[in-house]
Amino acid sequence: MSGQVGNNILRTSGVVAATAAGLNWVSTVVTASTLTAEAGNGYFINTTSNTCTITLPSSAEAGDQIVFMDYLRTWGTNKIIIDSNGLNYQGDPDSYTVEYDTDGETVNIVYSGATKGWIPLNDDVVTEAPTKKNKEGIFGFGTTGWPTHVSVTNLVSDTGVVGSDVTGVGTAREGLGACEYGEDKGIFGFGRTSGGYVDETNLVSNTGVVATDTTGVGTDRGYIAACSYGEDKGIFGFGYTGSSVVGMTNLVSNTGVVAADVSAVGGVKYGLAACEYGGDKGIFGIGEDGSGAKIGTTNLVSNTGVVASDVTAVATGRYMPAACGYGGDKGIFGFGRLTDGNNTGITNLVSNTGVVASDVTGVGTARRALAACSYGGDKGIFGFGYTASIVDETNLVSNTGVVATDVTGVGTDRSAPGACSFN
Repeated sequence: MSGQVGNNILRTSGVVAATAAGLNWVSTVVTASTLTAEAGNGYFINTTSNTCTITLPSSAEAGDQIVFMDYLRTWGTNKIIIDSNGLNYQGDPDSYTVEYDTDGETVNIVYSGATKGWIPLNDDVVTEAPTKKNKEGIFGFGTTGWPTHVSVTNLVSDTGVVGSDVTGVGTAREGLGACEYGEDKGIFGFGRTSGGYVDETNLVSNTGVVATDTTGVGTDRGYIAACSYGEDKGIFGFGYTGSSVVGMTNLVSNTGVVAADVSAVGGVKYGLAACEYGGDKGIFGIGEDGSGAKIGTTNLVSNTGVVASDVTAVATGRYMPAACGYGGDKGIFGFGRLTDGNNTGITNLVSNTGVVASDVTGVGTARRALAACSYGGDKGIFGFGYTASIVDETNLVSNTGVVATDVTGVGTDRSAPGACSFN
């Protein structure tokens, strides 16, 4: 709906305040490539698909005000361009180019008169709240070929560039899980060594430094999955103990402490994946059940860490896919081994309400036993895995969930690593 909010007053502290009356917010979100703006209006501008050129009124009176808001935090990908339509903008004629290209920006302009023309009252970036979006990621551990395991890690920059190997800390293993906790840190946990299954964990600092082993809590198992929930906590779930497929979970506190087993809800599975959605919830899904069948069922995780019963499969069942968040509040499952034994690159998007979409044709090298994490606050990356051999290729995921083609690998080729974001 449309409604009235106050003309904005700039306090002496520099904080913009709202008072009653004045500005009308247009309820229809602008998605077109052009907009003719009117004084007295506020506009939500969605540039997910294209740049938007905004034409200001050709005549204005002192005190006229217009506000433009980055609706989906996409101006960094597709900017807005302001055409001042014959009037000055901050004292410059409209022959100058005026652009705004920062995610999360709000531009609030007021007309001051012919000399200075339109002046930004504020054009600040608004921090996304309430969820903190981590900007960097880390891949860690894995196998270079049975029975050799490694504990090396590779950092992922806030632009999706994978760094070279960092010397490993902690028990070398494969089939482990990893997730975020404490809003800006991560944790690796559980897994399989050449000698059996373990439940050790390794904390990751907000600068990407991996700590030594923490004595495990919970049932020893591998081929597990993990995700964050509640904005600052995490959860490990499901897996294989060496003798049986299980469905129990272990909560991770906002200080990185792993709790004892929580009884299983839903069908057992292993070789599955998990990711966040909706800003504060999670989802486990896909994998293999106790009979060896490839399944696509999922289990939602509430913002208090409660795991729900099985949701009927939409995705094609497959073994050892990976999953990560993207877009700030959505997720994606990708890759894995199909029932016929072939690897695939298909993906399934997860909406911000936890609904899993049907298969999207794969892009990139079909493989299984890979890992994935988010980076840059709203994007993701799949990396490493097994095709007919062990590889280190990566595939970036845009903030709209589009998977890119292979990026030549950096770091030790390995399969069944873990990955999470931090910072």
